[in-house]
Amino acid sequence: MPVEPFTLRSQRLGCLPIVNFLLDRMGVAEKLQDYLLTDDPRLRLAPATVIATVVRNIVAGHRPVYALGEWAAPYDPTVLGLAPGEVELLNDDRVGRTLDRLFDADRASLITATVLGVIRAFDIDTSGLHNDSTTVTVTGNYPDAGGRDRGGKATAAIRHGHNKDHRPDLKQLLFILTISADGAVPIAYRVADGNTPDDLTHIPTWDELRALVGEPGFLYVADSKLCSQEAMRHISSHGGRFVTIVPHGRSEDTWFRNWAQTHAPDWIQARRAPAARAGDPDRIWRTFQAPAPSTDGYRVIWVHSSGKAARDAAARAARIEAGLAAIEAVALRLASPKTRLKTHVAAEAAAATALQSAGATRWVGFTITETLEASHRQEKRGRPGADTRYRRTEKTIFTITAAINAEKVSYAAINAEKVSYDAVTDDCFPLVTNDPTMTGAEVLGAYHYQPNLERRNHPLKGPQAVAPVYLETAHRIEALLTCHFLAMLTKALLEREIRTSMKTSGLAGIPLYPELRNCPAPSAPRILEIFDDLARHQLINADDDIVQTFQPQLSDLQQQVLDLLHIPASIYNQT
Repeated sequence: MPVEPFTLRSQRLGCLPIVNFLLDRMGVAEKLQDYLLTDDPRLRLAPATVIATVVRNIVAGHRPVYALGEWAAPYDPTVLGLAPGEVELLNDDRVGRTLDRLFDADRASLITATVLGVIRAFDIDTSGLHNDSTTVTVTGNYPDAGGRDRGGKATAAIRHGHNKDHRPDLKQLLFILTISADGAVPIAYRVADGNTPDDLTHIPTWDELRALVGEPGFLYVADSKLCSQEAMRHISSHGGRFVTIVPHGRSEDTWFRNWAQTHAPDWIQARRAPAARAGDPDRIWRTFQAPAPSTDGYRVIWVHSSGKAARDAAARAARIEAGLAAIEAVALRLASPKTRLKTHVAAEAAAATALQSAGATRWVGFTITETLEASHRQEKRGRPGADTRYRRTEKTIFTITAAINAEKVSYAAINAEKVSYDAVTDDCFPLVTNDPTMTGAEVLGAYHYQPNLERRNHPLKGPQAVAPVYLETAHRIEALLTCHFLAMLTKALLEREIRTSMKTSGLAGIPLYPELRNCPAPSAPRILEIFDDLARHQLINADDDIVQTFQPQLSDLQQQVLDLLHIPASIYNQT
């Protein structure tokens, strides 16, 4: 008898069943369906389905919009919410038009409803919220992205501004993110014009958070841009609480550094942590409440960091060395006939610019000395003789020497007074709060959580790789950033769930790293990466019927991760 031909069809599952479980628990699909209506019979894919696929793509391994269909092709269409044959419909034109619909929808209500559902479903503590902003840099001119309305709704203007990616040549948008102090879960975001100053964002952001949380008593933590009279007064007068850092140079900062020259603060240990390197002493943070309040009447808590002292001293020494090298370079320039500066003003400007570039203006000064150099030249051509007459000419030569306080000093004697003054408070920085009950350790702890927010913003620059260069209009970029926020939220919940479970189970780590090395704080990308190779295989006969299905086999590590996430292994057996 002839042997019936069979073929083996493999369809990738990867980490998408896990992502889908979280999205279902977050209620994302239902919210997208509520706010993105399928009101056009010509649509071959529902807008909610397309946006959900974009979110899955960002979470699982970001590809640009034009490559969405290529990314989706190897997957089992059911894990993408698609029917067989619908993957081919995920082209950049359809995704772009769906982003139009997402922008036109009530995105504020969509995000609010989603976040409130997450807070309830995952029991997120919103008593402490952290805010920061970052820039989303774009390439291209975007001449029509000046903030014009679309359908009566304003769009953010793509403009030049203070670029945090150090690309002042490129235009940008400002992405403002707020996370909870409970697992660094994204709570809210806003997109602002590219040239919006950070200090102007806090009042509208805090007002939105108050409406979202439902009461004003949460602790709002932000960087030094919050330390403005208007923002702090607004929060305090409406019953809010805040913690921020005082910028260097403000009166509160200068007063304490002068006071500390003749007084010894009564430091109280607030935190101790092991050193980064074995054998080094522990890192210790101490706090001290300043005797005088801020100019606005708020508490000022000074922090002394043992590790910061060494860093400050090393940084200052490096700048002084760079400043002295810069003065030497100017001196060589003045000594060379080809590059010699001809006026005192030009020499002074060159030295000042060199010190400013080196960041050493505070500690290194300079003295410019003028000398006259005389030369004689015969008045007429020819061989000189007894009657030859000579003409005397003079020109000014400038020399420069490193100096401090306008006094000429040697290389080794540089900056004695100012260095000793700065060294007294090298390791100190001031925090300000309007909460009268928080201890110094609690204020420091709140501020020390701020780097978790920076790590949430980092994916926009790295793994999530916002690529608006592939989008033609500003409003589509804004809509795509909504997808990025939902992806951030998903990954943050993934990390919070597994870390909380590890803490509850008493696990110091799990072997997630290569060579089964211990990982004490699993990250979402690494968690999802270990599921990349999972696929479902089906044996197909000549009539295209499924003869047998081979479900993926989970490893012990994969099963352990699912257990910690409280996700049933059956998600990989669903057809």
